[in-house]
Amino acid sequence: MPKQDKPLKNFAALSGLGVQMGIIIYVLVRIGKWLDAYFNLPKKIFVAIGAITGVTLGLYVVLKQLKKIQNK
Repeated sequence: MPKQDKPLKNFAALSGLGVQMGIIIYVLVRIGKWLDAYFNLPKKIFVAIGAITGVTLGLYVVLKQLKKIQNK
């Protein structure tokens, strides 16, 4: 593989990470909203838990992908 293709492949691999992280956070917050409505909670406890879990899981996915790219 030519050397100039590697930065392009890395950029392509990294460009979707923000979208992946956003989707993970969005889905978990929506689940939290649904749980708060289902249990009729006045405070948004499950939304907060979903947001924190989403950010943590999103960062995990990003770090895992970066490690995979670095090892190539």
